[in-house]
Amino acid sequence: MVTARKQQLGLMRRLPLFLLIWGFASLAMWIPAIYALALDDHPTSRSFFYSGIVGLFFVTVIGLAMSNREPRRGTLGQLAVLFASFTVLPLFLAVPLHDALGNTKYLNAYFDMVSALTTTGADMFPDPARLTAPLHLWRALVGWLGGLLMWISAAAILAPLSLGGFEITARGQPGRPVSGVAQSEKVDPRGRLIRVTRTLTPVYAGLTSVIWILLLVAGEQGLTAICHAMSVMATSGISPVGGLEGSTAGFTGEAILFLFLFFALSRLTFSTDTAASGYSRLDKDPEFRIGLMIVIAVALLLFFRVLAGVSEIGGQMDAGQALFVIWGMVFTVMSFLTTAGFESANWNDAQQLSGLGTPGLVLMGLALIGGGVATTAGGVKLLRVYALYLNGAREIDRLIYPSSVSGAGGGNRRIQSDGAFIAWIFLMMFAITLGLFDVLLAAMGVGFEQAMVLSVAALSTTGPLIELATDVPIRLIDLSAGAKLTLCAAMVIGRLETLAIIALITPALWRG
Repeated sequence: MVTARKQQLGLMRRLPLFLLIWGFASLAMWIPAIYALALDDHPTSRSFFYSGIVGLFFVTVIGLAMSNREPRRGTLGQLAVLFASFTVLPLFLAVPLHDALGNTKYLNAYFDMVSALTTTGADMFPDPARLTAPLHLWRALVGWLGGLLMWISAAAILAPLSLGGFEITARGQPGRPVSGVAQSEKVDPRGRLIRVTRTLTPVYAGLTSVIWILLLVAGEQGLTAICHAMSVMATSGISPVGGLEGSTAGFTGEAILFLFLFFALSRLTFSTDTAASGYSRLDKDPEFRIGLMIVIAVALLLFFRVLAGVSEIGGQMDAGQALFVIWGMVFTVMSFLTTAGFESANWNDAQQLSGLGTPGLVLMGLALIGGGVATTAGGVKLLRVYALYLNGAREIDRLIYPSSVSGAGGGNRRIQSDGAFIAWIFLMMFAITLGLFDVLLAAMGVGFEQAMVLSVAALSTTGPLIELATDVPIRLIDLSAGAKLTLCAAMVIGRLETLAIIALITPALWRG
């Protein structure tokens, strides 16, 4: 048995990484196929079953043809595979969706799969009734797999290359291997990836199962429970019932989802594999603490805004209503900060009670800040915000006491000396990228306000912003083909981040 296991690991290390991901995606297609078969939806079942078989056939044939070739070594090559997974793999993932739906263009199906795999969760089909139950399950499953891919890639690919937020904590330069981490993997480049996968996959699946069971106990429907469980862990915001307003679990269901959103604030909530040079205790983690501070501060600000609106229209709010409004604010703020994008059922009640519109700029700002480094959350990331805060506080001290000597370095071991400078560079690159996509979308006939919302939603991987940030929801299906492809590019860049894309197109890094 041990010999067979070693042979399997040896085969996995020899096959190209993209083929392994493709094969796993092909096997995943049989899950909605079995579910559709149980529902007597045979056309949908055949679409997924045959697509999975075709995918496995191509993976097997290509794998046999390349079995005698040594795979390319180096973590930068794995980063290229990660980029291909978000751009090329959705071409295959969209095949069963397009075939089973039957009444949409292939480009729409491709857009939907890119949105799901990057954990953006932008709804190309906003009406839940248009999709059957197996298709809803497939969208949530693809988003869940995309979240798992980012969990694994953060520790196995991005951390060794000092990317994805690690550039302000690691000693290596962005895009170059860190001494003692990636260099030790030159003899066995796939070893770290396999070890991280074997360690984190049971944790990820186990947490998802716990959410699913808790939601079922709270009275949620089976399909809605599993889709919401997968969407919370992946922070994709995908829902088969159009959001939490269609949920049957009520306040209890929202409380369950809220607790598990904390896993997107800091990687220390589920792993210490990237905390070698920093904090290993959650209560000392700067990301977790600044995340809680933002949630509380913004929720209180929105609550006072609602109180002011109620006073202006001459209304009244009793203690019970106030508690539900506060909960709706806290949950929604936490959801958008972690880029999940779930809206509390009490959020609309608060808007109607106050007579005020949706604070779209606040939600966009929360999504731009984003969650923790090496989690499934998107955005700029809390650790970069923390580095900029430390630098700003130090500059203010120097204005007051020009000859002062900072003593905060020992207490902030997770931030390297140039961390704030690198974080500022990333922030400027993020802003330039945001402006670029605004201009591109405007050139394709999209209005300025809509272009801004679409760009922020795509780059922060917070798809529900498209429906909630404006008074009139934006219909993605009405966009031109060029605008849809532009948004696909924005979602991939938002998921991998600009520094990783630059690392991929820099010849000097490949030669190094």
